[in-house]
Amino acid sequence: MPRSRHCERAALDPDRLQHIAWPIVGVLAALTGIGLTLLYSVAGGNWAPWASNQAIRFLAILPLMLAIAALDLRRLLAVAYPALLACLLLLVVVAVLGHTAGGAQSWLNLGFIRLQPSELTKIALVLALARYYHQLARVHVNDAHRLIPALVLVGVPTLVVLVQPDLGTAVLMLAASAAVMFLAGLNKWWFIGSFGAVAAAGPLAWPFLLPHQKNRVLTFLNPERDPLGAGYHITQSKIAIGSGGLLGKGYLEGTQSHLKFLPEIQTDFIFAVLVEEWGGLAACCCWRCMAS
Repeated sequence: MPRSRHCERAALDPDRLQHIAWPIVGVLAALTGIGLTLLYSVAGGNWAPWASNQAIRFLAILPLMLAIAALDLRRLLAVAYPALLACLLLLVVVAVLGHTAGGAQSWLNLGFIRLQPSELTKIALVLALARYYHQLARVHVNDAHRLIPALVLVGVPTLVVLVQPDLGTAVLMLAASAAVMFLAGLNKWWFIGSFGAVAAAGPLAWPFLLPHQKNRVLTFLNPERDPLGAGYHITQSKIAIGSGGLLGKGYLEGTQSHLKFLPEIQTDFIFAVLVEEWGGLAACCCWRCMAS
């Protein structure tokens, strides 16, 4: 039986649109607007190619997001396990026919779109874990043998993603899974013990990491070790953030981004652009908006 009466009433409500958290939709729209202005800036004051594409994607996906939010919750639970299985099959297809980018074979080129099944797997994994713990009585959540099915749900797709190899996505999958299990009521000592085991096994796993994975870890810990090589991008982003100060250099006035010191300015380093042009105060306001 479901443990949350609130969720049950929401699932049976015939007019789910009334139960959508519209303030969250408003915050999402506001953040999208901020993103569009930044993409307009990093393109040199042009809507193309990034801002216009992002706006089209948002307008196209927003109705789908609202439709999913309005779904009967029982329908989401019903498709959780099949969705995870479908994602696993897609990951297998990627292993055979996938496109390699960024050192990982994790993309499917469908012609009209490049699909990364591991991103879909994140969502399916959260849904599958939610279904498992939704059907599990709270008194049994911390039973050791009840933890095994959950670990299988998490471990199989995570291992497949690691084989690609995509260490970053695998870590995010583990983090999302841990969040679901924590919210389900799993005792904190399970997490403390797991973290301790991982920390202890770190030196043993180090020799098995690929060279680019080792380089990322070392660069994260000390970007100054190779300021003109592996640490160049992080160093430039820190310069951009520092030069922005409290109030920023002004919209469309960022030098690190417009002079091409920052790579992938439309994605990975967009936060550095935000701070450089709008300042640390604006960045704190955006963070506060997301946190609320």
